[in-house]
Amino acid sequence: CESYHLPAHVTPHIDFVTPTIHFDAKISKRSTTHPIPVGAPGQGITPKTTGQINNIITHLEDCDQQITPECLRALYGFYYEPVAADKNSFGIVEYTPNAYIQSDLDSFAKNFSTGLEGISPILISIDGGIAQQNTKGLNYNGESNLDLEYAMTLVTAKQNVTLYQVGDLYAGASFNNFLDALDGTYCNYEGGDNPAKYPDPNPLGYQGKTQCGTVKPANVISTSYGYNEADLSLKYTARQCNEYAKLGLMGVTILYSSGDYGVAGGGNICLNPDGVQNTTGKIFNPTFPATCPYITAVGGTQVVPGKSVSEPESACEKVFYSGGGFSNHFAMPDYQKSAVTGYLSQHPPAYPSSIWNSTGTFLGILIANCDTCCCQIDGSYSLVFGTSAAAPVVGAMLTMVNDARIALGKSTIGFINPVIYASNFTGSFHDITNGTNQGCGTDGYSSATGWDPVTGLGTPNFPVMLANWLLH
Repeated sequence: CESYHLPAHVTPHIDFVTPTIHFDAKISKRSTTHPIPVGAPGQGITPKTTGQINNIITHLEDCDQQITPECLRALYGFYYEPVAADKNSFGIVEYTPNAYIQSDLDSFAKNFSTGLEGISPILISIDGGIAQQNTKGLNYNGESNLDLEYAMTLVTAKQNVTLYQVGDLYAGASFNNFLDALDGTYCNYEGGDNPAKYPDPNPLGYQGKTQCGTVKPANVISTSYGYNEADLSLKYTARQCNEYAKLGLMGVTILYSSGDYGVAGGGNICLNPDGVQNTTGKIFNPTFPATCPYITAVGGTQVVPGKSVSEPESACEKVFYSGGGFSNHFAMPDYQKSAVTGYLSQHPPAYPSSIWNSTGTFLGILIANCDTCCCQIDGSYSLVFGTSAAAPVVGAMLTMVNDARIALGKSTIGFINPVIYASNFTGSFHDITNGTNQGCGTDGYSSATGWDPVTGLGTPNFPVMLANWLLH
């Protein structure tokens, strides 16, 4: 239904009623609503691709044509060998039926790493999650393969990568299932969160109970799935956002990709004044959880065609546009105000205030290259695109920051946003000054010197970033 009403004396005691204006939509191939793997075409079940390739280019001078792990290391100065891997952890979240193929990971490892052939991620099943192998192809393996191939390669064979596989093949799962497994109090907090319920009524599905507080979170957790913020009610998103705040306070860094449709929502749909989302809408449509102020959203860049890894990148504009903009649910946090105010005073967007919200949380904070990534999928190499590729790349770098800190007896970095916006972190990021993130019939926002709503703080300058974090 489009709306519902409660008696006035009941209203102060109720956050939301479900299912009403939305279901707790399952993250699965069968869903025709969101959440979807951020950065996917059509129903949003895979990263974007321009098709298979016959040859892998391994020279750094060709990184404008194909991105490989070595291109990423060169772009961001990311040369680091783990020294405290046994005390550190890095997690990737996937939702069934999306699954990785071990032979693809092995082939990628043979070409781009040392010591990873035959190595699998540490699988932690949540609510019957399985890396199914019955149905294969880009739609089922693209996201998981992409995330794990780059995450595992960049942290090297010395550091284990944990795979949180969520939901069985029948009931599916949502972010609530994952959060319940990490925090048992969330399962029943003020009436509960209504995740996919288990035991699965399908006798072939998972017959255990919904997991509550059974899983230990990794130090860094990267997720490349998301909703459109407008899919969900205010108090629903607030509850989930508060869970991410709790994880941050526990020393866990939460990353979400920002989306691939610029200022539009997943599926390239925008908002209308009545709140309806469609392809003819004109109001900017941010993604969630990228808009939650307690997570770090990761957008995307590209090597400029004809340029090298030693030259400045630009915002992605080939096959997709990096998600960026301002929340309609969450007010701008204090740590962002100075950067955002500075940009808006010098580069005010030429759009009426009715189509964008300058007072909300900005959803793109860090970026990394996610353009023309070479990825092994179902036995063949393809070029894939999307911020879903950028999130695990940034996650790998932050995992190695934790490694260095742990080796010195320091804590993990946890919730990083206030730190990376601080003035003493200047120089930790490469400023990106070219490109836009068009959508909703507009050019979107424009990149500029310093912080901007397309590329946020910029791409990591790993050596400087690591040195700054070791001072704290």
